[in-house]
Amino acid sequence: MTLHESRRVRHDTVFRRVEVREVVDLTPHMRRIVVGGPELEGFHSGAPDDHVKMFFPNSDGEFITPKMGENGPEFPVGKAPSPMRDYTPRHHDAAAGTLAIDFVVHGEGPASTWAENAKPGDPIAFGGPRGSFMVADDFDHYVLAGDESALPAIARWLEEMPEGRKATVLVEIPEGADRQPLETRADAQVTWLPRNGAPAAQSDLLEKALDTLAPEDDTFWWVACESRRVRGMRKSIEGGRGVPKDWIRSTGYWKAAGVDDDGE
Repeated sequence: MTLHESRRVRHDTVFRRVEVREVVDLTPHMRRIVVGGPELEGFHSGAPDDHVKMFFPNSDGEFITPKMGENGPEFPVGKAPSPMRDYTPRHHDAAAGTLAIDFVVHGEGPASTWAENAKPGDPIAFGGPRGSFMVADDFDHYVLAGDESALPAIARWLEEMPEGRKATVLVEIPEGADRQPLETRADAQVTWLPRNGAPAAQSDLLEKALDTLAPEDDTFWWVACESRRVRGMRKSIEGGRGVPKDWIRSTGYWKAAGVDDDGE
């Protein structure tokens, strides 16, 4: 068995204030917000599934972000902290000083509401990424599986894959119109799985599609979607297939009601 060495890289956490430069509707449920500004100077994202912490206006319409203290991020006393959500840095253009973030638009919550109403010139704040998980580049095969919340990371991963890399990609989406062009130099097979009205937290399309896969070579498995579903898929991959735990990266990108932990 080959020893595939993935590693974690830590970054200094920097909190930045930027503004919206461009808004693009990619699909019925995905909107790209391109931000920019002087404070993007020095930004770096090393891995496709990195995340930044986005800060949205609080109940007073203010951006109240933390500062790094001895015990980690600390918010100022007497102010309501800004709501926070994690998002994938979809594309960073250092020369242009811009960063693209793709938002799932689902009609509820501070992030989706902000994204639906965002326009050029609007302010926004974010922090991170705090680190990057650098997956070993010597696996024979990479399986990437996720729902629409994971699509930005999957799309970025495919764009960064070199020629000759073998990948199998499973993407669960709300409906057929949510398919996106996925550019890659890799040898990638992409399967779209529209739910067509089925609740995302109760779907099993990804699970059934994963069960049909039977890669024979050393394979890295990456899974991201609703937290409870991720736990079940990881259990199936690690326990049912006997895949080494270091060959799996699973993350709950969002939580249905009553779910308290993620799928890491």
